[in-house]
Amino acid sequence: MSTPGTPSFEEFVASRGDALWRSAWLLTGDGHLAEDLVQAALAKAWPHFDRTGPGFEAYVRRVMFTTYAAWWRRRWNGERPTAELPERSAEVADLDGRRDLVAALAQLPKGQRAVVVLRWFEDLTEAQAAQTLGVSVGTVKSQSARALRSLRSLLDPKEPGDDRPA
Repeated sequence: MSTPGTPSFEEFVASRGDALWRSAWLLTGDGHLAEDLVQAALAKAWPHFDRTGPGFEAYVRRVMFTTYAAWWRRRWNGERPTAELPERSAEVADLDGRRDLVAALAQLPKGQRAVVVLRWFEDLTEAQAAQTLGVSVGTVKSQSARALRSLRSLLDPKEPGDDRPA
């Protein structure tokens, strides 16, 4: 039961579900896995809804990232339906660039990908990302540096015979 003026669990899911799904999609690179991840995180977090108050979204995100990490450690390979392609967004601005970025993100190690999603897609500070992932700020910094170096090389590989510095 929520207090007057605070949203119910259903209202929270309705208002923040899309943002949670986007984060999950950036982590997993798969729409169906993203839905599974958000549902798993919400199912785990729901019993704590009344106790967490206004920090519930941060709590759900932490659960989502720890669940993602647990799936990765187990090498979780659930079903991946492929009979139909997902619908494309009507927005096609820089679709190739977006596709390249998602492909490059998919090549990063899971920890680096989580840091990139939290820092640059969710716009969290280093401290907030560290708290969400349950690691030190130094780990977030080092993972960020490695991830950005990898993304730069994946998105702008040096051509053979190119004299530009890498």
